[in-house]
Amino acid sequence: MIRTLLALSFSAMLSQTVQADLSDAEMQMAAHIDQTQEQAVKLLEELVNINSGTMNFAGVRKVADRLAPEFEALGFNVRFEDGSAFNRAGHLVAELNGGAGAKIMLIGHLDTVFEPDSPFQKFEMVDENIARGPGISDMKGGNVIMLQALRALKAAGELDKMNIRVVITGDEELSGRPLDLSKKALLDAAKWADIAIGFEDGDGNPATANISRRGSVDWTLRIKGNPAHSSQVFSEDVGAGAIYEASRILNSFYTELRSESLLTFNPGRILGGTAVEHNPADNSGSAFGKNNVVAEHALVTGDIRAVSPQQLERVKDKMRFIVGQHLPQTQAVIEIGEGYPPMAPTEGNKKLLSLLSQVSQDLDQGQVTPVNPLNAGAADVSFAAAHVDMAIDGLGLKGTGGHTVEEKGHLDALPAQAKRAALLMHRLTQR
Repeated sequence: MIRTLLALSFSAMLSQTVQADLSDAEMQMAAHIDQTQEQAVKLLEELVNINSGTMNFAGVRKVADRLAPEFEALGFNVRFEDGSAFNRAGHLVAELNGGAGAKIMLIGHLDTVFEPDSPFQKFEMVDENIARGPGISDMKGGNVIMLQALRALKAAGELDKMNIRVVITGDEELSGRPLDLSKKALLDAAKWADIAIGFEDGDGNPATANISRRGSVDWTLRIKGNPAHSSQVFSEDVGAGAIYEASRILNSFYTELRSESLLTFNPGRILGGTAVEHNPADNSGSAFGKNNVVAEHALVTGDIRAVSPQQLERVKDKMRFIVGQHLPQTQAVIEIGEGYPPMAPTEGNKKLLSLLSQVSQDLDQGQVTPVNPLNAGAADVSFAAAHVDMAIDGLGLKGTGGHTVEEKGHLDALPAQAKRAALLMHRLTQR
């Protein structure tokens, strides 16, 4: 079965033709990755079969314990940073300090969205090239690709010369709080690094990678009006009531912010009436009100996804201004919380994409172009991007159906992505 699933089917992506543009070391790396594909798939199957839903702390730690010796065998100093301070399992960190060259940060995550009560728990083959399983593409496949690239560098005698810090987080799918603690390992590594490379699956297209990701922050809107009999609504003493004020604000968001390129803002939950109870921990709430009573309270929660820190700040200012233009006899405040920062498409990121694209073409895998930020959710690389000269994401296992029970990974893309990552790191170090 393993030999069958190694059959190649992605034409250009999976060509093993050795190009004249590859150095002897790079040809050795590519050959090593092809030769060890069977071992890589076995490790992937093992990892997928360990439930590591974010809140299954024991399972997340079990994945970390399985990966740790793989990094130790490559010469890394490995530790597990406990996450009890931010109510999560913790993070796997591996460090290699081998020279004076570029400092490269590699980013993965241990957790998935599938908790132990999910019906989706096991790795299974769909056909000779595709497998289904929880977290196979998001992102246990990316962790294996990272390891394969590092093993190839080791086999070619190049790894020991490099400076690499690996951070594989345990809470990417559901971040612990406060963020300054849960993302500290990422931020510390980013402040040390020159370059950040993420091994998420991107948009599932092998011809693309992420040089920009929109951030995600939550907001909560609280509105208060004067309660009274409905016959007195709009009167000077009663005014418009809380629900009309909520409607005004949301409509103004819609009409005044939609011109912002690559921005989305979504109200996901609304409650209104005489009394409102909100349970943010489980994203629920209740409201009581009568048709003949002017609503005293309203509450709306939502998110903002912006493409750059500048856009986010501009939009936050606009939202606060809109909220402040109250209807008669109403009050409203908006609280904008912490979340994932945007990863802007900087010149450094574009340069790194160009280098990756050249690697891909030298491997006869074709050009790599940027993912449209509208198709890219928030990810851990976003916390690192602002602190490094170059950042890129999407070097993981390509697949479909992420976050659903139909999540699949293209196993024949694993060696192709590992070759790209290995050669990219090698050339960055040579530079």
